[in-house]
Amino acid sequence: MHTLELNGTTLSIHDFVNAVNSTSMRITLSESAKQAVTAARNTVENWVANNEVVYGVTTGFGEFANVVIPHDELEELQENLILSHSAGAGVWLEREVVRGMMLLRVNALAKGHSGIRLETLETLLQFLNLNIVPAVPSQGSVGSSGDLVQLAHIALALIGKGSILMETGEVVPSKTILKKNNIKPVVLKAKEGLALINGTQMMCSYGALAVEKAGKLANIADISGALSLDALRGTDTAFDERIHKLRGFSGQLQTAKNLRELIAGSQIRESHRTGDGHVQDAYSLRCMPQVHGASRDAINYVFNVISTELNSANDNPLIFPDTNEHIEGGNFHGQPLALALDFLAIACSELSNISERRTERLVNGALSNGLPRFLAKKGGVQSGMMIAQYTSASIVSENKVLSHPASVDSIPTSGNQEDHNSMGSISAQKAWKVVHNLQIVLAIELLCAAQAIEFLRPLRSSPQLENVMKLIRRVVPAAENDRIIHNDIQQVITLIESGLLDSILKS
Repeated sequence: MHTLELNGTTLSIHDFVNAVNSTSMRITLSESAKQAVTAARNTVENWVANNEVVYGVTTGFGEFANVVIPHDELEELQENLILSHSAGAGVWLEREVVRGMMLLRVNALAKGHSGIRLETLETLLQFLNLNIVPAVPSQGSVGSSGDLVQLAHIALALIGKGSILMETGEVVPSKTILKKNNIKPVVLKAKEGLALINGTQMMCSYGALAVEKAGKLANIADISGALSLDALRGTDTAFDERIHKLRGFSGQLQTAKNLRELIAGSQIRESHRTGDGHVQDAYSLRCMPQVHGASRDAINYVFNVISTELNSANDNPLIFPDTNEHIEGGNFHGQPLALALDFLAIACSELSNISERRTERLVNGALSNGLPRFLAKKGGVQSGMMIAQYTSASIVSENKVLSHPASVDSIPTSGNQEDHNSMGSISAQKAWKVVHNLQIVLAIELLCAAQAIEFLRPLRSSPQLENVMKLIRRVVPAAENDRIIHNDIQQVITLIESGLLDSILKS
């Protein structure tokens, strides 16, 4: 069994994704993290014992920040916080997103600036290691003061008053699951409720999962684009390194390099290199380095933002045991994530946009350079790939709507005390949807491009693209007759998710 040790400072997106998707990986706290958590907790308990006025510890929350709470009501204050903030609506969040939220909250609390008890943190670790996933509604976060609503529903499960979302989709009372696993419900002490819910973990969980997938799909876009280019008997002249060096964007240079390597050695390309009056291709082919590259650079930017947030302390107040201080601030505000995740949605939407345009060229007899209309062997009695392009067009149009930035909006909350909110939770869920939509659009392009290559036989494509063809043909045979294309699309999606296609560019 693999182990991931959390210390609040070194968690990577790669390790995060592996841990979220692997229920056999054990999550632990480093010794230094345990010491930091204990030191911060001791500081909180000293403040309580000395009747110090500290926001969220001995006072109310939000607009009630000026209400001092009697010592004998401090536990009630924290439980009431969880009960009242468990106000979510909508469908349940995906289990992997909630696992990610719990892992990220543990990592943030492990920094030792929130004042939670070690035993409470270890209960959250038990949930992760036993694959106990709270049922968390998708709606309710405004992306500032953290993802209060969603994190409250996780805390609700910890105290035995929430629900657990089983792998089967069944929802079970958390007290039942706690009892079954011999876990005592957490009785929240001073500051602990606030420490559990004040953070950006829903935004960040979605963001980390989405940007990791987007990075892989950027490679798939290069592969599908190269296959389409060869099927359409396009030219590789536009990928000459010299012109891309003159512009200098790293994503553009990488995409051009990928395309050159993917097309190198293609018999199809060599068959029309001389004596072809075709000088340059349409933008969806010729400008792949500029368009794919810009999206690649955007994805890398978002990757860096998420990597920083993975290891951030985003509670309020933050506790500094060494100096016995608490500082009230706004690290919970989701604006850095909101802007980045809106950018991610736009970048991935554009990858889907240009992919669909290539699919259209493959199936449109007026644009396909001699390929049969809709890639049908018996056009008329067969419709071929006609409706696959409909599906792609529908999804691309959906992505365009989802690419409207959520971060440009803000509605004040908490009696106007919280008068600017990031709406980053909406940005995160939109980005997640756009990324998954992109995968479908690329699967459709791969399906159509592979079918188009069949019409150019016995000529062969490049060694790398023939490897792509082999992988596709393992799961989807060449179409001789009309059949249920939905099944073919799903098979290619599964192939993309396997990582086998992505590995071609790494070989």
